Amino acid sequence: MPELPEVEITRRGIEAHITQQTIERVRTHTPRLRWPIPRLNLHLKNQTISSITRRGKYILIHVQKGTLIIHLGMSGCLKILTQDTPRIKHDHVEIFFKSGVCLRYNDPRRFGAMLWTNEPAENHIRLIDLGIEPLEKAFTGETLYQITQQRRCSIKALIMNSHLIVGIGNIYATEALFISKISPTTLANRLSKKRCEKLASAIKIVLNHAIDQGGTTLKDFRHSDGKPGYFSQQLQVYGKAGQPCPACQRTLKLITQQQRSTTYCTQCQR
Repeated sequence: MPELPEVEITRRGIEAHITQQTIERVRTHTPRLRWPIPRLNLHLKNQTISSITRRGKYILIHVQKGTLIIHLGMSGCLKILTQDTPRIKHDHVEIFFKSGVCLRYNDPRRFGAMLWTNEPAENHIRLIDLGIEPLEKAFTGETLYQITQQRRCSIKALIMNSHLIVGIGNIYATEALFISKISPTTLANRLSKKRCEKLASAIKIVLNHAIDQGGTTLKDFRHSDGKPGYFSQQLQVYGKAGQPCPACQRTLKLITQQQRSTTYCTQCQR
C-alpha cells in the first residue's frame, strides 16, 4: 500500500502538470472503487485546479466548487498522459484538461477511492479524525512523548495509528524503529522523552529520505510518469528477516504484530 512518501511523490508529480489547468470533461468507467464514485463530470467540468495538497495518505485536488479527495488504496496510481493514449486494463477514471493532458486513475484491486466534498476538505468524514502530520514542525519528540503517555499498545502500533500520526505504514515504521534502536514490541507509555525524541527524528529522516529516493516500489507503486521508486534499495531491515543485522550482524528476527510482519534486531533494538 502506498504510504506517505509515495502519496507525496504522486502529489508532486501531478501538481506540476495540472495546477491552474481547466478540466474539459471527466469519464468514469466503473461505478465504484472502495466506495461509489460521485458524479465527477458534474462537479469538475470547466473547473480550474487551484492547488493540490496532501492529508495523510489522501491527495486533495482543490477547485472553486469544492475538493476531489483521492486515496490510492492498495494498488492505485495516478498517471499523467496525453489524451490520445489508449486506455489499459484497470483504468477507471479519466480527467481530461483543455491543455491536452489527461489524468488517469488505474487501480487493479479497486481498494482506492475518489470522493467529493463541497465543504472544507478538513471536515470530510475521512479526514476529520486524522492525526498529526509527521513531517510538520509541530511533530517533535515532545509531541510524540505526550501521545505515548496514556497508551499501552506497542510503539509500532502507535506510530502506525493514523488517528494519532498519519502516513506511517509498515515499511517506514519498521525502518524508523531500527534507526532509533527501539524494539517494536516496547509499550508506548514506557518510552522516555529522550527516546521519543530519537524516534520522532528517525521518522522524519526515513520519510524524507524515501521521498528523495522516489518512494518504495515493492510491487505496484509507480510515479505519475510510470517510473518506480528506489527506496527499496535503501531498506535496512524491512523484508530482511533471517539476514544479518546491518549494524551488529545478529540474525534479524521476524514476528507478527496486529497481523503485520515486523522485522527487527533483538540486539540493537531494546
